[in-house]
Amino acid sequence: MNQLDLRGRTAVVTGGASGIGLAVARRMVASGALVSLWDARAETLAEAAGVLGGAHTLVVDVRDYAAVEAARDATLRALGRVDALVNSAGITGPNALTWEYPLDGWRDVIDVNLTGTFHCCRALAVPMRAADYGRIVNIASVAGKEGNPNASAYSASKAGVIALTKSLGKELAQTGVRVNCVTPAAVETPMFAQMTQSHIDYMKSKIPMNRFGSPDEIAALVTWLCTEDCSFSTGAVFDLSGGRSTY
Repeated sequence: MNQLDLRGRTAVVTGGASGIGLAVARRMVASGALVSLWDARAETLAEAAGVLGGAHTLVVDVRDYAAVEAARDATLRALGRVDALVNSAGITGPNALTWEYPLDGWRDVIDVNLTGTFHCCRALAVPMRAADYGRIVNIASVAGKEGNPNASAYSASKAGVIALTKSLGKELAQTGVRVNCVTPAAVETPMFAQMTQSHIDYMKSKIPMNRFGSPDEIAALVTWLCTEDCSFSTGAVFDLSGGRSTY
């Protein structure tokens, strides 16, 4: 494992109790960072903290802006500052044709994936601007660039995350805060349990490497994007797609 330098830095990872979020947190801790895990699932946060050898944890529903602000304030009290934010909280939603897509399913996906990411960016940009330093990395998806059939809500939410990243990156470009996103193809995480097997098979068929990504592969790039070395990239989209995205 290549050594990345986050010594003396602090980070918030949403959706940090499992999957990509937990892998990112693990890589950050190995790189010297203090990490606060935010997740809606209280039952898995303690287990995740144990995996990390101890970590600051908060039960946070990112759909609720007041809860996000309260979590920000609690994290600042506990860690002193927040140097990096990784927005990994997300759900896939149902797999269905657009004209048959359940209305409540659409709202749930947009509320968690897009609005939740906006809430965290909005809240954490304030102390980062005050410190004139910060790194924000949003977990989007190749589906946000190409659109996956039978996943219109997920695809639309991730397209929104990409656009949000570009807007915020430009707004903060003349500060010390950098904002980027990554667009993985399918990655083997517990989120697969939310999808149909036919949709999983479709996603794999689109990857020239003929395999899914691993959370640790995503974590390596995300962690680098949170270092001081990432100083001239902002509002950018980084593919992690096994060859699916080539533009």
